[in-house]
Amino acid sequence: MAVPKKRASKSKTKIRRSIWKGKANKIALKAFSLAKCILTNRSKSFYYVINRELVDPLESGSPDGE
Repeated sequence: MAVPKKRASKSKTKIRRSIWKGKANKIALKAFSLAKCILTNRSKSFYYVINRELVDPLESGSPDGE
């Protein structure tokens, strides 16, 4: 099994960790932005179908709602 010969410095560890967290933060911001676009109906590149029964069951003519 491979074992590192020397201990990594704290600065290198912090640099690696900040890069890793930065990538995760960038992906999270993209996902949040897409969610905002979908909720405000401004998305031009993401197509989806709305199930009207889930949105408003009373207007869809279901047997429960008159």
